[in-house]
Amino acid sequence: MSKEAGLLYNYMFLISLKRAITSGWKSFKRQGGLSFATIFILTLALFLGTSLFFFQKTSEFLIESLKEKVDMYVYFQEELAGDRIIESRDELSKMPEVKEIVYISREEALERFTERHQADQALIESLDELGRNPLLASLNIKAWEATQYAAISSFLTNASFKDLIVKVDYQQKKSAIDKIFSITDSISTAGLVSSIAFALVAVLVAFNTVRLAIYNRKEEIETMRLVGASNWFIRAPFLVQGAISGLLAALITLLICGTGLYFLSPYLEFLIPGYNIFNYFLNNLWLVFSLQLIVGAGLGMLSSWIAVRKYLKA
Repeated sequence: MSKEAGLLYNYMFLISLKRAITSGWKSFKRQGGLSFATIFILTLALFLGTSLFFFQKTSEFLIESLKEKVDMYVYFQEELAGDRIIESRDELSKMPEVKEIVYISREEALERFTERHQADQALIESLDELGRNPLLASLNIKAWEATQYAAISSFLTNASFKDLIVKVDYQQKKSAIDKIFSITDSISTAGLVSSIAFALVAVLVAFNTVRLAIYNRKEEIETMRLVGASNWFIRAPFLVQGAISGLLAALITLLICGTGLYFLSPYLEFLIPGYNIFNYFLNNLWLVFSLQLIVGAGLGMLSSWIAVRKYLKA
């Protein structure tokens, strides 16, 4: 292709694109009712998708919070030197299941106990009357997964320092650990199933709404085919309409989600301390909007492409 032919081709393409955008925008404004219905359905679809996105993030934070609350303690003999306990800690830390181990001396254990029960004056006075520290030094162990505590407990039963251990509280916590594992597994499964179900419903509803809007213009499409219009000439304005509807739906959804999360955030943070969902939204604003725009415009254009294709084949 010569340079002149290439320039002419580019010029004709730009003219065709400008015509498609102009025609699509005019049709969008002319069909106000159907355009509004399309935007409403796309907004609903995007809102569902965005809600599931934040639900998944909230679930992940909740699961991690629950996992952080799970731990186990290994208590050592009262007169055992701290150096020997630290050696045991170093040996235990070599296990791949162990995420973190913290050594708690008898003095630190007493300090924590006093702070935790400072409101119980009778208990504090009883401790003072005892005249000595009755608490034992311990290792606080955190595993990567709740299911790994059983393996750590089994290791402790046969460890080289097993004779130095007075107590391992795994059996007392086993039911709670299993319950937390069950809860986190259920949350993950429910989130995945809900995401797939709502995504399918949103896509089907959005597609059928766009198809209904195009059905009302089938006579116009048939007329353009009779006068010899190309498939691109017929299809392009509908694609532009779909993109416009998706863009406006994304903007509306972003505004609704931002407002909703602003008011929801304090209540959610009360239930899940340390989790501010509105700050997460602000920190990921462009990511959220980009995903909404891609999905909204893509869904609108894809629905238009498939719906128009039916009439172009007829």
